[in-house]
Amino acid sequence: MMGKNKGNCNSPLLMPFACSALCLVRLTQSLDTHFGQVLAVCEHVRMIDLEVLGRLLAASAVQIAQKRELARTRRSLASQTAEKATTYMLDQTYKAPLRNRTDSPMLPDQVSAWAAAGEAETLELKRSSYRGQAYRRVGATDRAMSRAEYNRLLLEQVHSEHRWENESASGWTVADLNQTEIVRTVEEAIRRGRAEDLGTRDPVELLRGLGLLHEDRLLRAAVVLFGRAERLEMFYPQCLLRVARFRGVDRTEFLDNRQMFGNAFDLLRKAELFLRENLPIAGRITPSLFERLDDPLYPPVVLREALANAFCHRDYSIGGGSVAVAVYDDKLEITSSGALHFGLTTEALFAPHESLPWNPLIARVFYRRGLIEAWGRGTLKMAELIEKAGLPKLAIEDAGGCVTVRFRPPLREEREITQRQREVLAILEQFSTTGLALREILSRLEGGATERQVRADLEILRSAGLAVVEGRGRGARWKCL
Repeated sequence: MMGKNKGNCNSPLLMPFACSALCLVRLTQSLDTHFGQVLAVCEHVRMIDLEVLGRLLAASAVQIAQKRELARTRRSLASQTAEKATTYMLDQTYKAPLRNRTDSPMLPDQVSAWAAAGEAETLELKRSSYRGQAYRRVGATDRAMSRAEYNRLLLEQVHSEHRWENESASGWTVADLNQTEIVRTVEEAIRRGRAEDLGTRDPVELLRGLGLLHEDRLLRAAVVLFGRAERLEMFYPQCLLRVARFRGVDRTEFLDNRQMFGNAFDLLRKAELFLRENLPIAGRITPSLFERLDDPLYPPVVLREALANAFCHRDYSIGGGSVAVAVYDDKLEITSSGALHFGLTTEALFAPHESLPWNPLIARVFYRRGLIEAWGRGTLKMAELIEKAGLPKLAIEDAGGCVTVRFRPPLREEREITQRQREVLAILEQFSTTGLALREILSRLEGGATERQVRADLEILRSAGLAVVEGRGRGARWKCL
């Protein structure tokens, strides 16, 4: 009986050895396949931006080396075990089935491998790419990722430790910062109870207290917050504010177009000044009063919140990035470079959500200065105030690598004009081709109106779409539409 079964692969005596050998061989091939895919990560290099690649390599070189060494040890152990089992099977004349196998093993989600100590442990082996295309596991399916999404996910994985803002600002010293702004920030934080008084106003100690020094080296966040404009323009051109006033509802014609460099606090003040100069004053006309009741077209608190968010949460690693403020006849747009991160969507911004700033160091200083809150309520508060003011719903758009906050004025039908404003319109209609300067309008008005009153009237007429201004300052000329 024993002689009859010798060399028969179906022998009950040989079946356990045959199954074990096949499992070990399949395991070895699976590990080889996975290790080859790990080594094939170099195919992703062409998908990653150079700056992203450099940051990832600096963040994960040690981890990659450790994982490769562990994989090499396990692979070697499994290969040796499989080789011994295969030799035994060959001695038992089980050659043909092994030699004729042509199907390659599928990569499993989980495989059992023997650890060096001899105990079995579970390894998570997930397919992440194929022929240079990256995939993301969503439920039970693999979905292809675009290059932008792939880069974004890689950056988010190392974001907690390796960010643009917490890297050293090479070549910068405390003397290159606006020390008055540093002291102003700390004193405001102390006044609001968001920082302790260190008993000194030494800029170095204040920066250390704000977490903007690491091993006595300035961080880039300190430069963004307090750097002097003349150096920022040369070395950090992304510290840029672009402002524009357009004629009409698109970008066809400029009425005003400027670019300004500076630290975040300085640019915030300049952006607010630009809005005060270019946004009309919406007045509630009351016949029983000699003067109208002035109300800003948009609540100032909302505008400051939108601007602070733009400077605080934008992506400063984009060399050509900026914060842009654009005023049109029918809307106001505040745009910042960089997309939303950590799975946050524009819809989620209008629902309760956690505060996940892209620049936590910069955001913390803005919070201490009293410019933002730390509970993710910024957009919710903006939407509430906009609704309370009777304005159209606030809109936020995440597209083209930028986030845009869009405000719209109330409907024109809700506006009223006074008798003096009608007289101003009648004067402008007589000079519809050349237009008139403010002083020329004043000289033609009867009733002794002041310059301030006429300027306010002209702003109301402009916001109502009845008049337009060309130029700035003393050279500005008003025309009737």
